[in-house]
Amino acid sequence: MIKTFGYIRVAAVRPLTKPVNINDNTKNIISLMKESSNKKCDISVYPELSVTSYNCGDLFRQKTLLDAALESISKITEESSNLYGIHIIGFPFAVTGQLFNCGAVISHGHILGIIPKSFIPNNNEYYEGRWFSSGLKTNIKDVYIGKEQIPFGTDLIFFSRNNNLESFGIEICEDLWAVIPPSSSLALSGASIILNLSASTDILGKVDYRRNLVKQQSSAIIGGYVYCSAGVGESTTDTVCGGHSIIAENGKLLVESERFTRDSNIIFNDIDLEYIQHERLNNTTYSQSVINKSDLQIYRKIFYNSEKESDSRLTRVVNPHPFVPHSLNDLNDRSSEIIKIQSTGLATRMSNTKIFKTVIGLSGGLDSTLALLVILEAYKQLELDFKDIYCITMPGFGTTERTKNNVVQLAGELNLSLDEINIREASLLHFKDIGHNSSIHDTTYENTQARERTQILMDKANQLNALVIGTGDLSELALGWCTYNGDHMSMYSVNSGVPKTLVKFLIKYYANTIANEGIKKILYDIIDTPISPELLPPDDNGEISQITEDTIGPYTLHDFFLFNAVRCAYKPEKVFFLAKIAFENRYESETILKWLKVFYKRFFSQQFKRSALPDGPKVGTLALSPRGDWRMPSDADVSAWLANLDH
Repeated sequence: MIKTFGYIRVAAVRPLTKPVNINDNTKNIISLMKESSNKKCDISVYPELSVTSYNCGDLFRQKTLLDAALESISKITEESSNLYGIHIIGFPFAVTGQLFNCGAVISHGHILGIIPKSFIPNNNEYYEGRWFSSGLKTNIKDVYIGKEQIPFGTDLIFFSRNNNLESFGIEICEDLWAVIPPSSSLALSGASIILNLSASTDILGKVDYRRNLVKQQSSAIIGGYVYCSAGVGESTTDTVCGGHSIIAENGKLLVESERFTRDSNIIFNDIDLEYIQHERLNNTTYSQSVINKSDLQIYRKIFYNSEKESDSRLTRVVNPHPFVPHSLNDLNDRSSEIIKIQSTGLATRMSNTKIFKTVIGLSGGLDSTLALLVILEAYKQLELDFKDIYCITMPGFGTTERTKNNVVQLAGELNLSLDEINIREASLLHFKDIGHNSSIHDTTYENTQARERTQILMDKANQLNALVIGTGDLSELALGWCTYNGDHMSMYSVNSGVPKTLVKFLIKYYANTIANEGIKKILYDIIDTPISPELLPPDDNGEISQITEDTIGPYTLHDFFLFNAVRCAYKPEKVFFLAKIAFENRYESETILKWLKVFYKRFFSQQFKRSALPDGPKVGTLALSPRGDWRMPSDADVSAWLANLDH
């Protein structure tokens, strides 16, 4: 099932090994191969020299050890005949008078290829140059183990015959520490995943460096990276090995092992090959690097048959809130940075235009509140007086006492100018002018109010020589939930890069870290207020009757759809598959499907609004500005996307 959506399960397998105890090491490796097979791991990598152990010293020159290692690899290969997946095992291999530190790629009773280590460390605690040769310094292309002819060399990349997304390359420990790691060339030549066999020692602070190195390299190659290091059984004489294994995808840590445990260990996760392909296609620097790789090694392609069966369950965590960090520290850091980006963009616009007055319409809702907080921070940057911030509240037919009171109290606590301009009379006059019955609460009824408010803001800005600051957010732009040439328009739109699910957290961050107690109380009540444009009359109790999410669906779902459909470019059926996992205990499948179809219909039909957006700062990896990240014809047909959901 997971392969249907482009996932491949990879594993870092750490057997309990002991120096020179080849029999026990082999038994442990085979036992873990069976466990990895049972977990449906498509590709599993084991530590460097795991058959013999890394720390054998001058025993690497003993024919007894080398013959035993070769016998072990033959036995492991035979045992793989009925096992699932590919297994990459580390062993020493002597050929033509040279000894190489190798990884054997084993699958279904065959060795698909043998890759020698490229860079041989010979400094500090490492003394490999005493025994091993670099794979870069040999012309050997094929070797024999028994009667089987096996491709050999650092120039091998492995490609699946029946899955054009699945491909991988091998590097060994120190290779990753090189100025230009082999994995860089391997990725540019088509490898989607890099697997690293390692026996890295542990010293103070190295774990952070190693983790960051793996994450950074996975980001640099826009691919998956599986790093597997030898465990504590390798600790001997003057060195200690902690058994640090890491699986990363394009800069993101998917999973890592606990170190210093005294047992065998398998970590595994599902790498998203479709996401990797999309990111590589989307990154022009990557494609240019591929074109200009004439100075890189020419690789031989080794083709294999990938497994047809797979697990139906997805191992990796699917975040239901992709725009919101998990930890409080990350959330606070992200919130601080976003507000700084927004306020810096506005401050720069004000400086460049020499217009230091701003006009904003306050509704008592989330978006206009966040926009006001951004204005405050911009004025602080420029050391301007808040007296030049002109707040206007414009009660209409749906305005409630709660939202109006929050506006009045917030402006009062901040000592800001606040004008109240009631739009009811002007709207009724307009209804009369165009011949609309005011008792019909349709789109005309609602949009008249939105455009009346925008007209007031624009004209007031002209009167004051000020900038109208827009309040609409990224989620509203995705859905087209704004009135064309109404709240859709402004002179600078500070929230256009912020999704709705993040707006609440930004306001909460401001309330907790910057605001005084009086302002904090008001901000928390605004956070708790239902999301509504307040364009329809309140209910009999004076409460908000028009709840946005009742009409267009939960923003939690729509932001999830937006991230996965646009940022990751997944097909609708994959977005649906992931949403069912992410919201398993919150929404029924039928509910998710209903709102997903609404998302696609609105996203396509409302592009004409995004094509005429005012300027606004990009704050994350996803933006919908027609001048920046997103170019789409306003008349694009959604049929193919909806048909994908009907299969």
